[in-house]
Amino acid sequence: MIDVAISSSQARARARLHLRRAAGLALVWVFVLGNAAGIFWLWAHGGNLHPKNTGEALTSVARITGLLSAYMALIQVVLLARIPALERLVGFDRMTVWHRWNGHATVDLVVAHVFFSIWGYALMDKFSIGKEISTMIWGGVYPGMIVATIGTAFLIGVVGTSYVIVRRRLPYEWWYAVHLLAYAGIALAWFHEIPTGNELVLDPVAADYWRALFYATFALVVFFRVLVPLAGALRYRMRVAEVTAEGPGVVSIRIAGHRLDRLHAKPGQFFQWRFLNRWWTAHPFSLSEAPDGSSFRITVKALGDHSAALARVPVGTRVIAEGPFGVFTDAARHGAKRLLIAGGIGITPVRALVEDPAEDVVVYRTICDDELVLRDELDALGVEVHYVVGDHGAPGGDRLLSPDHLRELVPDLADRDVYVCGPPGMTDFAVKNVRAAGVPRRRIHVERFAL
Repeated sequence: MIDVAISSSQARARARLHLRRAAGLALVWVFVLGNAAGIFWLWAHGGNLHPKNTGEALTSVARITGLLSAYMALIQVVLLARIPALERLVGFDRMTVWHRWNGHATVDLVVAHVFFSIWGYALMDKFSIGKEISTMIWGGVYPGMIVATIGTAFLIGVVGTSYVIVRRRLPYEWWYAVHLLAYAGIALAWFHEIPTGNELVLDPVAADYWRALFYATFALVVFFRVLVPLAGALRYRMRVAEVTAEGPGVVSIRIAGHRLDRLHAKPGQFFQWRFLNRWWTAHPFSLSEAPDGSSFRITVKALGDHSAALARVPVGTRVIAEGPFGVFTDAARHGAKRLLIAGGIGITPVRALVEDPAEDVVVYRTICDDELVLRDELDALGVEVHYVVGDHGAPGGDRLLSPDHLRELVPDLADRDVYVCGPPGMTDFAVKNVRAAGVPRRRIHVERFAL
């Protein structure tokens, strides 16, 4: 009777949590779409709805694409600001998807703005395209054009590094550094927008509104990316306490600190870690053990220069951590039972989650036995684990983690919440097959281990 009451109480608490998240997300969308509607109104109020000729029509399109691209660039910065409340509402995995598509849309709109501006003004000035470009950049007629051109080049460069084939050839540190250019690109565009934006030049209130959007975004970045981590470093005084080899290219790092329980970290969450012997870069790593209030443990596989160097991090190294982040926690669960599917080093948050069991079954997918990390710990915890080892390209390998195979491993699969963590390709494959096996989308929780 007591167990039923506790279960019912937990179910009501989870329902309230999901309701609060839904309400919070609705408010976020109201704010985002409300500002977008305000920008459309500024554009329409500026006389752009009734062009007198083709040149004016093209420049009208250029103005709205320019305004929207600048606004979406600010949204992109907010998505990168690591605002805990927003991250808890959206979840890191969904926010990553938003970031990717918003980034592409931003650059597409920037390119459209440039294209229609040049075309429209060339028609109105009766210049060739080449002469119009030269006049815009070097003629001194349009303030801020040189810095805006440089900023546009920076943004296009960021998109270029985001393509998977390029990212796989670049070290994470270079990819991270190039993405900092996005901030520079947005800042440089500022010097073009206020002096030349038709809607902003003619209306002081509109210009003040535009400045407020930039100032608010800048304040969020400074607060959450600079001040909060520095305050946390002083408050929690984290240091590397232990480094343990777990297997070929894999180490566990224990990080101790002062009153870490005040961070309220949960199994399944991650932090953005900055080790001060390599202070210029920070990486996200999940907790590989449930927090005990006095230390955190992460388990890292050498996949790049930074993660490889962590095997040699000296004990006593100061650490700055941003977080905790992530909704890949037990609070996301709708039912009583969980299936946790991990691929490769994606076992780390799963290993932490199963310390608080909920009738769990773990499916651990790797290509070979050497990639099975923390296997002894999983076995010692007494959880039911299925080790699925093999290459999809080998004979019979195409059946691994198929819907039929998953149902064989976990006959009551359709009654469980499913947690999936691993590389993007593996997680996409697993989610598709879990859906095909009859699990509703709302009961599938995903954390992709990607840059």
